[in-house]
Amino acid sequence: MTNNNHWAFFLSNRADKQLLVEQLTGKNKPDLFEGFAELKPALFSAIAIKEIIEEEERHEHVEVAITANRHLRFLSGGEQKKALLAYLLSQNPGYIIVDNPMDNLDTASQKALFLMLQKVAATLPVIQLVNRTSDCLDFISSAISIDDDNLWVYHDNVEACISQQVINGSPSFSASIPPSDHQYGLINDPLIEFKNVTVKYEERVIVNNICWQINKGQFWHLVGPNGSGKTTLLSLITGDNPKGYGQDLILFGKRKGSGETVWSIKEKIGYFTGSMTDLFNRYHSVEQMVITGFFDSIGLYIKPSGRQLKLAHQWLSFIGLLQLKQTAFYKLSLGQQRLIMIVRAMVKHPPLLILDEPTVGLDDENVAIVAGLINKMAAESTTSVLYVSHRKEEGLTPGFIFELTPAERGSTGSILQNV
Repeated sequence: MTNNNHWAFFLSNRADKQLLVEQLTGKNKPDLFEGFAELKPALFSAIAIKEIIEEEERHEHVEVAITANRHLRFLSGGEQKKALLAYLLSQNPGYIIVDNPMDNLDTASQKALFLMLQKVAATLPVIQLVNRTSDCLDFISSAISIDDDNLWVYHDNVEACISQQVINGSPSFSASIPPSDHQYGLINDPLIEFKNVTVKYEERVIVNNICWQINKGQFWHLVGPNGSGKTTLLSLITGDNPKGYGQDLILFGKRKGSGETVWSIKEKIGYFTGSMTDLFNRYHSVEQMVITGFFDSIGLYIKPSGRQLKLAHQWLSFIGLLQLKQTAFYKLSLGQQRLIMIVRAMVKHPPLLILDEPTVGLDDENVAIVAGLINKMAAESTTSVLYVSHRKEEGLTPGFIFELTPAERGSTGSILQNV
């Protein structure tokens, strides 16, 4: 095994990634990786970052970003990954496993991380775990695909392997989306309006003079590099950010600070972000997960009505998962979980649906399915959809793009040409 031999494992969301990592880092390695038997492994992954953050908070010390003297959780996504990579290399590993390293990174951060990994690859074997074929690192020399039964298929030609990654096609979603009986009262356009909104913390300006409005039924894509203020804008829209007070900010027809409650704002918003999944009891059934969307609750504490149960079943049938209604949510594949969480956010047809990085971690096939579902919901409802992502998904069809551009005095916003 030479240092110039770098591997990619192409994984579907049905593959057992945890088992694969255990195989690649354990003592009894697969035959292809016998040359790694005496080498010390390093694992570069989102899970590793999460574990280090928890460790730093538990012991109140800086473990990784020592030169910056900052806890890992206070760094941007790109800074976290660069700090983790430097930390792992300081442990003198014999090889490094990188798990979807480009997830959650903007274009500039992806380029910076790639250059770091390319430098690493000059001296250490790199094993990449990859869900998106477009994310395969350029210096990878050999590839293995893993089928749904976790069987390995070796390819000595990476390009040929990529060409063989077949997308089986997304569901046609030919039926109409299920209706909703939930009443929100009269809400006039615009739903959301920013008029010269500026947010700063002490002397640091995050966003500067933002002008933007979201009307009923519009489909927006919010873009911008890491640290540009996307999370700040979302927190203003959801009412969570106290910096909204005193601003010319309209939320669902009411000026911020005019007597509305945070709950009156949140009840009009369906929300998905990947971290939400961790809040739920792992043993909730698929049916229960969808029903919690009617109550905006983490857990099910109220007996659903017959109508709510019927609508939940209609949604599950619509996405092809009705047969799994009594299955524990944690037993689903990541792609199936993502569909359930998006449906949960949409089940009441909220005036505004916010989808924050809904395709992160998905393989190409499941990205196509999720994109198809989002397009369908946007086209067949009066719900406004706000899609937030660093990556432009080929199959997604937003009507409008709002882009944040960092500047010395805070990020500015602009509306790009419709796509």
